[in-house]
Amino acid sequence: MDNKIQSKERRTGFVVVFTLLTMIAEISVGLFSHSMALFADGVHMGSHVLVIGLNWGAYVLVRHLERSRPESYDSGRILSLSAFASGIFLLLLAVFIVVEAAGRLSSGSGAIGSYPFALSVAGVGLVVNIVCAAILHGRKGDTDYNIHAAYLHILADALTEIGAIFGIVCAMIWGITWIDAVVAVASSAVVIRWAWRLLWDTGRALTRAA
Repeated sequence: MDNKIQSKERRTGFVVVFTLLTMIAEISVGLFSHSMALFADGVHMGSHVLVIGLNWGAYVLVRHLERSRPESYDSGRILSLSAFASGIFLLLLAVFIVVEAAGRLSSGSGAIGSYPFALSVAGVGLVVNIVCAAILHGRKGDTDYNIHAAYLHILADALTEIGAIFGIVCAMIWGITWIDAVVAVASSAVVIRWAWRLLWDTGRALTRAA
């Protein structure tokens, strides 16, 4: 099996396990401390475990197929299909954030609660995403659609965490609570562009493979 594929499998696997441990820690501490913010962030981490777990599973499947019947399967097609599915999840996540933010703007609900704690939760999430992004980031020529999809999910979450931190700081210092939702919409627009490009590229790759 290609050493590059093995490296990608190990990297995505590490990110899944690392995110899973973070999710368990956040949910446990959130339940123990009765913090809904920390609990909600832990549940959000769970969505990344599922989606990036799909990317990891694609590498595991490719490894097993190449060992058993290498001439019967198209590894590139399997990885592109995994990336395409991941792109759909990424697009749905961005649309969900836009709808949620629009609802808050229309209702005028911009309360954040405990600003220091909210900042700490967003900060933990950002640090986790930075570590995972550094692990998934590949050198030029050392990437494929599957690991790129996992990388985009991490970047998307990091972008929303940065936006959340910016919104919390604005609310805490200047009392501008609505900017949190505005930044969320702006971040989602960027994510939608990433997701659309990923779906376009992987869709073309799957069509060519067919």
